[in-house]
Amino acid sequence: MMSPRQISEDRGGSPHFRQTPLQIIHVIGNFLRIWSVYSMYRYLSQTGASVTLFIFCCLVPSSILFLLLQKPWKGRALSNQQVVPSVINGVITALYFILWGKGLKSCGPVRAILAEYSGAVLGVLSAVLYGRRGLVWKKVGGLIAMLASFYFLSQGWAMASLSPISFKDSLDTEVQTEHVLGMKDMAIPIFAGILSALRRVIARRVSLKNQLKRRLHAITIASATCFLFPVAMWDLIIVSFMMSFSVKCNFSIFIKYCYYFSWGVGLINICFTLLPVFIGVLQGSSGSSVVLPFSAWAFLSTTLFGIFLIFFIDNIAEERLHMVFSSPRHLLVAGGCIIVMEIVYRMDFSLPGFVICSLLLGFGIYEATSLELTRKDSLQKPDQSNGMLEDELQMSSLPT
Repeated sequence: MMSPRQISEDRGGSPHFRQTPLQIIHVIGNFLRIWSVYSMYRYLSQTGASVTLFIFCCLVPSSILFLLLQKPWKGRALSNQQVVPSVINGVITALYFILWGKGLKSCGPVRAILAEYSGAVLGVLSAVLYGRRGLVWKKVGGLIAMLASFYFLSQGWAMASLSPISFKDSLDTEVQTEHVLGMKDMAIPIFAGILSALRRVIARRVSLKNQLKRRLHAITIASATCFLFPVAMWDLIIVSFMMSFSVKCNFSIFIKYCYYFSWGVGLINICFTLLPVFIGVLQGSSGSSVVLPFSAWAFLSTTLFGIFLIFFIDNIAEERLHMVFSSPRHLLVAGGCIIVMEIVYRMDFSLPGFVICSLLLGFGIYEATSLELTRKDSLQKPDQSNGMLEDELQMSSLPT
């Protein structure tokens, strides 16, 4: 006679088969997000645009979309214990976007994306404060592996021109020294990754339900946009003053004037370049094709894929697939997407060096975020017949 659990599995199929569509959605969502990162990096590196202004221009429509979709002012009223931490989380989110954008511009997309997984150090901190002595040493070993991975990344192991195990011919010395970074330069995206993990922890602690988490996230993004507004305006004022000062005092700084003027034109192009496209579509002009400039694609992809869509993708991964951001499984998906984008964009990329850095980082994340096996085994022995308990134990932890 078949048990009820076996009958339910036969009717609904295996859990792995049911999760396959969600895994495909997760891979596609992360690929689109990483694609937006490469578009943003190319736009910032080619035009020299201000990171703060670009992030602010992307946060404004994203916050509007979140507010219109979630409508936090409707439904059950939110308490101050939920709204106040969400507003504070907006400040952390704004600081994260600024630091991560500057790290992306200075370090490149590979280092910036992998540095986001530095939030796993919060698992080491929790083990030091609340864990046992044996577990602490295990997590410290994971932290050392993560630091080694970031050190190899800063030395250019993921680049064909700098990697010691690359199969390509090395470039000139002048080209190599432009890409060599130290741990001080890597500290900016690493600290941004820790802030990213911290904002996820705050959002998880404040919201207990998924629907409530979405409403509070809309408040967080709106708060981040408001706190980023004076920083973006101050950046705009400073740049405008430097332009006028360089023109009045010395004509030899005319190149700097052109530099800042280029990103100003680029930002104006971001905001207004879609108008001719929409007019052409409405008029139905079939004779001439309208091509979107690169700035419009960088702006749209960062807004839709890098900020808006990735929130729902991460929610699906966490709630349905039991996959948190700082996990080896998530790193595996991101690593595959990075390899594809590096090949498509024809970047200075070394596959063996990247694999070594990713393996070290994945091992460090696994050790830093792993649970205590003895406690898990002691919980599994008393009642092995309880299916709900077994499913709950098989879920991955939420260390960050």
